[in-house]
Amino acid sequence: MHSRCCIHSAGLWKWRACSSIQSKLGINCSKGEKMRKEKSQLREFLEVVSVLQWVWSFLFLGVACIILMVYLMFTSLWPLPTLCFVWLVMDWQTPERGGRGTTFVRRWSVWNLFRDYFPVKLVKTAELNPNKNYILGSHPHGIMCVGAFACFSTTSCGFTKLFPGLHSTLVILAGLFKIPLFREYLMGADLLPVSKPSLAHLLSQRGKGNAVVIVVGGAAESLASSPGVNTVVMKQRKGFVRTALEFGADLVPVYTFGENELFQQVIFTEGSVGRTLQDLFKKIMGFAPCLFVGERLGIIPYRRPVTTVVGSPISVPKTITPTQEEVDHYHKLYMEALTDLFHEHKVSCGLSESHELQII
Repeated sequence: MHSRCCIHSAGLWKWRACSSIQSKLGINCSKGEKMRKEKSQLREFLEVVSVLQWVWSFLFLGVACIILMVYLMFTSLWPLPTLCFVWLVMDWQTPERGGRGTTFVRRWSVWNLFRDYFPVKLVKTAELNPNKNYILGSHPHGIMCVGAFACFSTTSCGFTKLFPGLHSTLVILAGLFKIPLFREYLMGADLLPVSKPSLAHLLSQRGKGNAVVIVVGGAAESLASSPGVNTVVMKQRKGFVRTALEFGADLVPVYTFGENELFQQVIFTEGSVGRTLQDLFKKIMGFAPCLFVGERLGIIPYRRPVTTVVGSPISVPKTITPTQEEVDHYHKLYMEALTDLFHEHKVSCGLSESHELQII
């Protein structure tokens, strides 16, 4: 009897001790969950800030640099913009000669927050030989080329891990490299102009293992960007194919699913006054003014998954002076490969089986 009481007392003591520990652990877990929730809210805020700074840079940084230079010219600090303009003239050809060779901007940790906001994912479908050069055609342009920038102009999406031995270079509007200060920011991200001398340098003076990324549709394609729409402008865009033939660079189609879902845009019909003004502005300035709205503050994009899929390479022979027939042939092969890539991955990337790719 005595032994039974001892056993019962010992068991009761253990039960109370366990209950006390569980109670304490419960409190700790509750605190931990609260801390994780607060951390998640902080992370979300930082992601929004990272996207906001990028959108601000995309839309306003170039204009701000021009206004700053002009303003300083009429102040006691006029020697500073003068020196900047002198440097601009002396350094005029650097962007078309491969830039500065620095990548400090593309390695910023802020791009990890930028990537996670949407999130952005890079998908590999085939091996790319590091002993060759490539021209990657990126589609669609969207409003701000989120997928192309995150995947090919930052280290956040792991391009070099997926494609070891390759270095990606996103080429953009050449006129942006004529803006003092702003050009330094662009070259710090290893962004370079999409001009003939620039492409020639990248494909002939940097050895092998270069992946030059061209947003083929350009400004015209941005005007067709709208949720639920998958339209690419490339039927008459054959210059990148000719360049690939001239330097023997293989062509690789790239499609970014979700790019057109990030903003709502006012689409003007062909022939309307609004569309005529947009086309005129694009012809003069090289880019199109889009009337769009995002999720927050009007300019922050919606949180939508963005998936950039890199297709299989199309082998292209080196032909110094390609004929129009050769250009047309490889252009047709490229359009077929892009269409196949779209249909193969559309369902896994959130589209329905009925979605079609429209090439104009």
